[in-house]
Amino acid sequence: MHPVTRVKLSFMMFLEFFIWGAWFVTLGTYLLSELETSATQVGVAFLTQSIGAIVAPFIIGLIADRFFPAQRILGVLHLIGAALLWYASVVTDFDAFYPTILVYMILYMPTLALVNSVSFRQMQDPSKEFPPIRVLGTLGWIIAGLTIGWLNWEQNGNLGLTFRMASIASAILGLFSFTLPNTPPIKGAGKATIGDMLGLEAIGLFKNRSYLTFFLASVAICIPLAFYYNFTNPFLNELGMESAAGKQAMGQMSELLFMLLMPLFFVRLGVKKMLAIGMFAWVLRYLFFAFGDIEGGYWMLIGGIILHGICYDFFFVTGQIYTDNLAGERFKSAAQGMITLATYGVGMLIGSLLSGVIVDAFQTSGGGHNWQAIWLIPSGIAAVVLLLFLLLFKDRANRQNTTVRQPADIPSGQRELKIRS
Repeated sequence: MHPVTRVKLSFMMFLEFFIWGAWFVTLGTYLLSELETSATQVGVAFLTQSIGAIVAPFIIGLIADRFFPAQRILGVLHLIGAALLWYASVVTDFDAFYPTILVYMILYMPTLALVNSVSFRQMQDPSKEFPPIRVLGTLGWIIAGLTIGWLNWEQNGNLGLTFRMASIASAILGLFSFTLPNTPPIKGAGKATIGDMLGLEAIGLFKNRSYLTFFLASVAICIPLAFYYNFTNPFLNELGMESAAGKQAMGQMSELLFMLLMPLFFVRLGVKKMLAIGMFAWVLRYLFFAFGDIEGGYWMLIGGIILHGICYDFFFVTGQIYTDNLAGERFKSAAQGMITLATYGVGMLIGSLLSGVIVDAFQTSGGGHNWQAIWLIPSGIAAVVLLLFLLLFKDRANRQNTTVRQPADIPSGQRELKIRS
């Protein structure tokens, strides 16, 4: 890859995730404290991500893959998004805020696939070339959180500025996208069907009972995941943690570290143990939040944040590899699309609705919340999912060692690994 192309793609990836991290982490705190919404409304606001994830395949399948160059669609979506984010920063009530952020997320979620498409089409060996570029996206999310913490916007009641910061970044990426390498529509792409766009052609994988177990566990585990995304920042701010958004960036730092270590864990643990450890980390994280505090239990709060790396990498990334291995060449893309739609679409949607109702149910008379009771609920859900997974996931068909090539988003993925099922 030409060095200039590599720099352009890296900058694109940095801005893509900087934009998301700039407002998404503190959204719950902003709504509760500055728009004075209920926790249920917070959950409704966060489920716009799920709606966007459900709509995204249709935008990509009907438009990007067949009619217009990906980089131009990326530019247009981010320019419109910039205007919507700026408007979101000035509205003063939830009735105006919600439709704005809903339209924004419907436009933003497809860009996650578009930046990958633009990147992959410029690469000869994605497994080697993509990880150093994708890691800039995680760095962008981290920098966004550290910036919010450094500027002290949470404590000063200035979280509306997060949307303006994201808006400016979105405008920059929108304009910059038109300078990216040309990524024309896929030649010979036929008429798209709903089944193609939703990845339903990979549904035959469910004949494998262990994969069906994994699939259902993936949907179920996203219910407690929504509690983390939606209410960790309000929780930490309510406890009085300074620069909470900056502290939460340690979760992404942990994600980077464990991503680098995953090849070592794979060869020693195998798929089932990796998935189980990821789910157990969810149970432990919420227990840390339930019993942690700013004084004697501060280490538990930080520990719960750092566990994000194990929660995400050991379950979701391992699941992507497991899916890639079983799907075969013909159904790889369809299978990954199906699992993404099920988790970030269906699972997170259920979790967003449920989490808001539960947080409202445990609101105290003084305006605070009984956070211990709240966090024990997602911990319990994760524990049940883990127990059922351990009982039902047998995978007898793959007892022997299987050679699996890691997907492009895994550092050190250029070499093949022996994964014990």
